[in-house]
Amino acid sequence: MRELGDAAMFQKMIDDLKKGFNSALKGASLGAAAALAGFVAFCFLCAAAFIYVLDRYGPVRACLVGAGAFFVVAIALVIWRLVLVRRTKRRAQAAKSAMQVALTDPMMVAAAIQIVRAIGIKRLVPLLAVAGVAIGLLARSSDQARSDKTKKS
Repeated sequence: MRELGDAAMFQKMIDDLKKGFNSALKGASLGAAAALAGFVAFCFLCAAAFIYVLDRYGPVRACLVGAGAFFVVAIALVIWRLVLVRRTKRRAQAAKSAMQVALTDPMMVAAAIQIVRAIGIKRLVPLLAVAGVAIGLLARSSDQARSDKTKKS
């Protein structure tokens, strides 16, 4: 009887996961459609502005105005990206310094010794090995992401 309850519970978890995935997929597709419609509207606005300036001031000035507008947008996006990169570096530096403080704190060392005594060294070694592998994989993936970002820049 218990096996039937476990199977039903497992099936309910799968159904909930499917529903969540379907709603996320619908939301993403609606967002993509809205972004596409916004992009097309922006293109038509740019074309209308270009034609207006073209009729009023001529082709050279119309091209210069269009280039200037997109140059301003490009500069704003570059500044925004630089701000985000600096913010990310500051957060990483703060997290790094917090970890260094925690590792040098005598109370943390004493708490770690108490945990080792409570759990036991035989049970703790496999846990630490798995944690070490996980941290290594995370560091490796963050290094790869960092090198990918520097290659793109």
